[in-house]
Amino acid sequence: MTKTFTFAAVHFCVAFTVGYLMTGSVLVGGAIALVEPAVNTVAYHLHERAWARLEGAQRRASRMPCGASVAC
Repeated sequence: MTKTFTFAAVHFCVAFTVGYLMTGSVLVGGAIALVEPAVNTVAYHLHERAWARLEGAQRRASRMPCGASVAC
């Protein structure tokens, strides 16, 4: 769990720094640092679900004799 918290801290710092350097605003940098990791977390979750679905489909297809749509 410590690794997760340290990664979150690094992610927050990077997002804040990039936002601040791009805008020169502490307020905008802070807003980006709060919003971007939250959006990124949701995107990562959806990405993982899509990959799990794809891998499941590939496993099912590999168990079918002669492929899914080819008659032997």
